[in-house]
Amino acid sequence: MSDVTKIPAQRPGRVFQDRREAGRALAELLAAYRDNDRVVVLGLARGGVPVAWEIAAALDAPLDTFVVRKLGVPGHEEFAMGALASGGSLVVNDDTLRDLDITPDQLREVVEREAHELDRREKTYRGDTPPSDVAGKIVIVADDGLATGAGMFAALDALRRQEPAQIIVAVPAAPESTCRQLGAMVDDVICATMPFPFTAVGASFWDFGQVTDDEVRALLHTPTVGRTTRDVGVREFRTAADTLRRACRDAPGGVPYREDLLDLVGDARIVLIGESSHGTQEFYAARAEITRTLIEEKGFTAVAVEADWPDAFRINRYVHGQGVDTSAEESLRGFARFPAWMWRNTIMLDFVSWLRQHNEHVSGDQPEVEFYGLDLYSLHRSMHEVVSYLDRVDPDAARRARQRYACFDQISRDDGHTYGYVAAFGAGESRERQVVEQLLDLQRHAITYVRSNGADAEDAQFYAERNAHSVRDAEQYYRAMFRGQVASWNLRDHHMTDTLDALITHLDRRGEAPSRVVVWAHNSHVGDATATEAGAHGQVTVGHLVRERHRDDSCLIGFTTHHGTVTAASEWGGIAERKVVRPALPGSIEALLHEVGKESFLIRTTEQDVVADTLRTARIERAIGVIYLPTTERQSHYFHARVAEQFDAVIHVDTTSALEPLECTSVWIEGERPETYPTAL
Repeated sequence: MSDVTKIPAQRPGRVFQDRREAGRALAELLAAYRDNDRVVVLGLARGGVPVAWEIAAALDAPLDTFVVRKLGVPGHEEFAMGALASGGSLVVNDDTLRDLDITPDQLREVVEREAHELDRREKTYRGDTPPSDVAGKIVIVADDGLATGAGMFAALDALRRQEPAQIIVAVPAAPESTCRQLGAMVDDVICATMPFPFTAVGASFWDFGQVTDDEVRALLHTPTVGRTTRDVGVREFRTAADTLRRACRDAPGGVPYREDLLDLVGDARIVLIGESSHGTQEFYAARAEITRTLIEEKGFTAVAVEADWPDAFRINRYVHGQGVDTSAEESLRGFARFPAWMWRNTIMLDFVSWLRQHNEHVSGDQPEVEFYGLDLYSLHRSMHEVVSYLDRVDPDAARRARQRYACFDQISRDDGHTYGYVAAFGAGESRERQVVEQLLDLQRHAITYVRSNGADAEDAQFYAERNAHSVRDAEQYYRAMFRGQVASWNLRDHHMTDTLDALITHLDRRGEAPSRVVVWAHNSHVGDATATEAGAHGQVTVGHLVRERHRDDSCLIGFTTHHGTVTAASEWGGIAERKVVRPALPGSIEALLHEVGKESFLIRTTEQDVVADTLRTARIERAIGVIYLPTTERQSHYFHARVAEQFDAVIHVDTTSALEPLECTSVWIEGERPETYPTAL
């Protein structure tokens, strides 16, 4: 498995008819601000004014313009070295000035020229009318798109001096990198489409003709407050919700009706079922019930989960009536490290018990159902399992394995991070050679071990080999952690996908019919990375890789929620808490699904063109892992995604509750006190 960052695939964005249509699309994403008398919409002149007018008319908010002038490089005016905005705000790119040897006199000449043009435009657009007072207001700043964002940065610099309560940037198209930069400066960034690679703003429009001064003046003098939707021809946000309402199918408790589920899955051999948090009761319960149906109705033969290989295999032994565990609860005791609640919870207890009962009653011509883990954190436990296997089949090989793995003895058995740190920064020796040698040694002797050790030898050899793979990949993963997030993430998701493929091949060899596998993992792994902002940085996911390798045989299902409670920690290794999940942010996919007005439903993202178009718009999407930080939620837990391309279907459960651990601490039982609004000061 390579840890080389993969070049992201091209991802064309949405194309708008013109700026007015783009404004209507943004109005849908900003509907939460409708009828709020604190909202003011500002359009960056000139191209942003038609966009802003549609937004203001839809929100029943006042409209004004904010004039920004690009400072073009002398002789190459199309290339920006900075920008000048209303109020005298000047932003320059020091790197550009230095790299192109722009002199102070050259810069001064450009600034004076553009300042004169800025003053002329302001007088042309509003005459003697003073600019809108934005102090204490919610300011939505709209433009027709962003490339470098220089003009927007200058506008924001000027606006902040006027002390608005909030600043929201709204643009039809922009690069994800620019949106992230802006996101650190303002309260929110709403962008309808983020194509990759980003070539030019105009590429996102059929008609991108120049906006004239007369058009700007006419729009600014056309009222946006007190008009009806029919007057302005604006498609309101609730129309997007209506589109989904007509297409969605009820899914009580998050479980689609049998006919809907079987039709969605069809002939897929790999069904990936996600979750938008690792601690939501309804996600686990619905996923378990869906999996039971797929096993009973579609003949699925295995469940593979986002858990470590040796811990999950302990469950596999139990559901087959093997091993030393005498109860489902005992079989879950392998999950002892943080976050234990992910698998040691009441839903898993019931599901493992059901798997054991199911396997006890299958007929002779039906295969028993397997349970496996796909993850790679089990560095020391997997080493132990490799050595234990070799002790049984080849004591000499076991001695060699102990010698190779002995180099890890000084590393804490619960802390691969320590090994990664010392190896990455040269403070200790890399053990890559030893773990690779051990894997190759095990593979070279595989046929001999299988032939000489009875009927179950192939399963035991497969289990040992995948443990050796886990050791090799975990060693790479912990080293990669300190080289960058993308590298380590990709190693992990490649490992999980490679393990899934190896599992399918192994099960296919054992059975007469092709194997079919249900995968349980977080949305951030199950979803297709090419439809998210992370994909633009070269990040891959299991869902992305499965589609590449098994496109016609896969089905990707995501879960979302709007509000409720969740089991999560406040820091890595922290205690499990029952926390309040805040209502989803305006403009998010969760807020849109909440507007549908149903407690739980299934929406197929490719069922109709109009549904796909509605869900193809880039919206922010929430992801809660094992840690939840409500106070920094926008930065910590939201990312941009196009759901129509991320999943084949989404199941939304509007109000959800915290997953119940098998060991409930007093902190979890007490729970977090809900916030109350408004707060008296």
